[in-house]
Amino acid sequence: MALRNIRVDDDPILRKHARPVTEFNDRLFDLLDDMAETMYKANGVGLAGPQVGVLRRVVVMDVSEDRNELIELINPEITHTEGSQTGNEGCLSLPGLCGTVTRPMVVQVKAQNRHGKWCLYKGEGLKARCFCHELDHLDGILYKDKLDEGTELFRPSEDE
Repeated sequence: MALRNIRVDDDPILRKHARPVTEFNDRLFDLLDDMAETMYKANGVGLAGPQVGVLRRVVVMDVSEDRNELIELINPEITHTEGSQTGNEGCLSLPGLCGTVTRPMVVQVKAQNRHGKWCLYKGEGLKARCFCHELDHLDGILYKDKLDEGTELFRPSEDE
């Protein structure tokens, strides 16, 4: 495994659409492993392919408190949402910044696992927010594009 460089806001790759994964092989497995290692090292809860310079529809995430529930999503798509929640989001590609975004409270995602098998995932609260945030990255969208009306990016205080 190896750490990957996380692309930041001014990198044009973050605004591109990722292509579907068609080959499930060692190269994909290495990418998934590297992305997980990079995400954990950076203290993030999610990371998408474009954030490490790879235009493939791949996401890793772990919103668990003890950081031992890694989810790998390949070719993910949101199949159902309900409710709404408003809260602050941050992003490894916008270091040191936060913004207020409204997202669904419950999200269901269909995605392939590392072996190509289709699976269903359901998330509420932070997990739902993370699903939406990371899948947006696959379409070249950053959370700052979805800030609630009348809000701006800000630097959180030490207490937040």
